Amino acid sequence: MVGGGQLARMTHEAGIPLGIRFKLLSDTLQDSAAQVVGDVVAGDYRDLATLRAFAQGCDVLTFDHEHVPTEHLRVLEADGVLVRPGAEALVHAQDKGVMRARLDALGVPSPRHRIVRDPADVAAFAAELGARADGGAADGFPLVLKTVRGGYDGKGVWVVDSADDAAVAEPFRAGVPVLAEEKVDYVRELAANVVRSPHGQAVAYPVVESRQVDGVCDTVIAPAPGLDRDLALRAEQLALRIAKELGVVGHLAVELFETRDGGVLVNELAMRPHNSGHWTQDGAITSQFANHVRAVLDLPLGDPRPRAPWTVMCNVLGGDYPDMYGAYLHCMARDPQLKIHMYGKDVKPGRKVGHVNTYGDDLDDVLERARHAAGYLRGTITE
Repeated sequence: MVGGGQLARMTHEAGIPLGIRFKLLSDTLQDSAAQVVGDVVAGDYRDLATLRAFAQGCDVLTFDHEHVPTEHLRVLEADGVLVRPGAEALVHAQDKGVMRARLDALGVPSPRHRIVRDPADVAAFAAELGARADGGAADGFPLVLKTVRGGYDGKGVWVVDSADDAAVAEPFRAGVPVLAEEKVDYVRELAANVVRSPHGQAVAYPVVESRQVDGVCDTVIAPAPGLDRDLALRAEQLALRIAKELGVVGHLAVELFETRDGGVLVNELAMRPHNSGHWTQDGAITSQFANHVRAVLDLPLGDPRPRAPWTVMCNVLGGDYPDMYGAYLHCMARDPQLKIHMYGKDVKPGRKVGHVNTYGDDLDDVLERARHAAGYLRGTITE
């Protein structure tokens, strides 16, 4: 696996019962996964020679992030390395412009969008949206600007409310390609998680609700409460179709906006285990991590069905506790069913250092337990 973050750590954990020998390319030996994997190479994933040397002897190469240069992956494939997902699929999670163009060609519903070169392009796009909205009376703002490559967890995303905002927008100062999108007036954010194997077997997890705070996933509720059954089925089918059309091997997360007219729009794609699927560790018969391992090795996929009526995942962000041992005692004693997953990271304010999972028959109770534990571990709740 290329990438030493928490996703690699948890994927390695899922492979242990299967006897999988796991090799890791990590930025440093202190990264989350490097602390627990036995065979670790410290190196730069952006360096082709490093990637080529690392891939020697591996049966298959997979990733815990989308940042490996696409051209390097194509070289590895030409070398005969089995890369899953492959470069032709992964580029749709690496490059938002490529993703939008392909989804448009497939007729997949997305926010209205355009690649823009400068603030004048942004203003022209906004004017066009405003004209479509009500014959020209609206100005089309606000808009969302996204760097085409490299953004995550709210980074690389800006909301601009006017042409003046666009004129001083950070991505144009940085000189990077920019995707402009309409700011969707949505009901809530959803995520459809699916896994697909090389021989075409695929499974879909229940569609979840994903709640964001400051652009970072805070809470995931599985399944999404009150979601129309037909819409949930359409969202699952849409994710399965995208996985097939793009040739995805492994886990695919399709982040969605639930619209006010009863539909969905595709927001983002991620081709790896995803934060919106962390609930599956304790709430599904087979976790996203276990199924990702099975898929990239072309093993039969496991059952994705939930174990309980409700599962809630809350992220634990760094706060006032540099050492969380005392908080563990409180949370474990208060809720013996609580599942805590920590990533081995140094605690820094706002940094994602772990998550908790709770499950049960009563949604309000499950939500309260997860939020209390995450808040206590962070230090925002003290009793």
